[in-house]
Amino acid sequence: MMTAFSWILILAISDLPDVIIYSLIKTVPPYLFWLKIAFLILFFVLTMLWKKIRPLWQFGVIMTVFFLALKVTALIRNTAWWQNIFPVNNPSFYLGYIGIYLLDLLVALLVIAGLFLIKKRRADFFLVKGDLSAPIEPIRWLGIGKGKSWKNIGWIFAVAAGLAVFFPTVLSIKPTLTDFSRALPLLPGVLLFAAINAFGEEVYFRLPILSSLNGIIGKSQILLISAVFFGFAHFLYGSPPGIIGFLMTGFLAWLIGKSILETRGIAWAWFIHFVPDVVVFLSYALLWYR
Repeated sequence: MMTAFSWILILAISDLPDVIIYSLIKTVPPYLFWLKIAFLILFFVLTMLWKKIRPLWQFGVIMTVFFLALKVTALIRNTAWWQNIFPVNNPSFYLGYIGIYLLDLLVALLVIAGLFLIKKRRADFFLVKGDLSAPIEPIRWLGIGKGKSWKNIGWIFAVAAGLAVFFPTVLSIKPTLTDFSRALPLLPGVLLFAAINAFGEEVYFRLPILSSLNGIIGKSQILLISAVFFGFAHFLYGSPPGIIGFLMTGFLAWLIGKSILETRGIAWAWFIHFVPDVVVFLSYALLWYR
């Protein structure tokens, strides 16, 4: 019962409706956001009224916090004073992305505040380093058997994720030596923005789902829900977009979510996410002066 309702909620508030509507009319109407908020509120009321699904109230509440945080930052982004400081077509690589990621950090902080109010302790929503040497549950279809730990496998996953992004991004733009020389001064920004993006997305895409559903539905279902939610978030706006972006980011979310649940912390998740993000931001830097 609770597994079914968890799936109903995540599919309704994910970008799946956006994808469907966009495929029909080539735009996403603004009112769709508020329909999702209304659905979240209805879901919370239902958990209060129906005892069988009451443990899901935290899931509904923290996802509502996440969506409202997105709306708050969107309102800030559209104000004249913010656009005056951080114009959309900013000629500076640093100022352009600082404007984006200050707001991204605000979303993360608002979600953390919501998780604190609900869970009380950082460890209860995995905002701790965790056990970096925790055993990894076997993934036989990836050739990972018993006796392996995240201390050994985490590095491999991070490098593999970076390479998986490198080939369709950096190699596809065919950078020249001039591109690399121009991008070199942007390298600190590449690392900084990759670090912020990885942290922010782990906080608001991963922690709310994993911490609110952990112990309520099965681990495999939690990981699939997290993967689908993250995958659809990149279907329309990812790099690359479409089904390839959905599958790549969905698998990454599944793997990262697994690291969080098994290590009881965010450290490996952040690092595995950070490495491919470095590649993505490097591609942005290589293209910046073209």
